[in-house]
Amino acid sequence: MRAVLPTLILPFFVGCIYYSMAGSIPPHIKSIAIPLAENQTAEFGISEAVTDNMVNKFTEENILRLVSEDQADSILRGKIVRVKDAPYTYTKDEAVTEYRFTITMDLEWFDVKEDKVLLKKQYSGFGAYGLSGDISSDAIDNDGDGLIDSEDEDEFGDPREFATKVAAEKIAQDVLNEIMTSW
Repeated sequence: MRAVLPTLILPFFVGCIYYSMAGSIPPHIKSIAIPLAENQTAEFGISEAVTDNMVNKFTEENILRLVSEDQADSILRGKIVRVKDAPYTYTKDEAVTEYRFTITMDLEWFDVKEDKVLLKKQYSGFGAYGLSGDISSDAIDNDGDGLIDSEDEDEFGDPREFATKVAAEKIAQDVLNEIMTSW
């Protein structure tokens, strides 16, 4: 039995090593700079919201050290190209019941050491809100987590501001996921 156990475990261990290596960031990249995203829209404060969420996600995950641009091995540059705040669902009488606030951002992850673009892609994120003025009782899943109103402990505050926050968080999470799984 003792001789059989290593034989069974070894293929599993080798498979895990391959999987973790396939999704790793280039070994020479140890740090990242995330400058303030450029805003090509008329939406005030959106650059700060998106950039802050990006910085927070990278800090939470601790996959790369956050540094200034002049010290970075890589730079994550974002450009907010579109903000859409539009009706999304209606009643049968065509009254709006839900709005979607959507942020669209062009992003480029640049390898400073090798002077090349590692990732260039467009990302979108959205948050939902109603006109009730109180997202804790609007019967909308404002952050897309499957929970509504009293079931969802983080649904509170100004509806549009909350939708903006959710949209920015979704973009940051998608970018982080892409970097962690593509490299």
